[in-house]
Amino acid sequence: MAEKPEPVRVLYCQMCGLPAEYCEFGPDFEKCKPWLIQNAPDLYPDLLKEANDKQAEKVANQLQAVGISSSGDGGGVREGQADSSGSNAASKPEEVKRLPGGKIKKKDKQEVVIEKIVRNKRKSITVVKGLDLFGVKLSDASKKLGKKFATGASIVKGPTEKEQIDVQGDISYDIVEFITETWREVPESAIFFIEDGRKVPAA
Repeated sequence: MAEKPEPVRVLYCQMCGLPAEYCEFGPDFEKCKPWLIQNAPDLYPDLLKEANDKQAEKVANQLQAVGISSSGDGGGVREGQADSSGSNAASKPEEVKRLPGGKIKKKDKQEVVIEKIVRNKRKSITVVKGLDLFGVKLSDASKKLGKKFATGASIVKGPTEKEQIDVQGDISYDIVEFITETWREVPESAIFFIEDGRKVPAA
């Protein structure tokens, strides 16, 4: 006699009410994240990694703050310390390392970074970071990207609390052309892709 199939159990998010795997398409994914990390870590492994990276960054910043305050009167000027002793130069790359996905360097560097993220081996999201550094209004850019590629596009806070545009689907194939044609102030030489954890020029 054939076994009776088990009923499918759906895990619903306590924040937005959607099934957990659809939270990212809901009205406020940011509010769902803490609940998902606790209750559905296997659905969103990226969130778990992001939370761990944030924790590591917090600890690193605390240690760095202690190191600066204990260095005496000259502790306020980090650049001066780097000139006088090469040992402190190793702490500078930390700014770059602390970004898990985008790896955007210093905040004053003007560049647009595009990264394709695949979730659950089937959902793709194209992340666009840095347009605001060229004076582009992100809300305007989000609407134009969504309209051009007939998909959902939203502004979210990235791992470093900087705003980025998340576009549903893989649009990396002709997004560079669209960006340079729509916003003339963004040169193609300033656009980069993240491939296998490395930053590759789009040009």
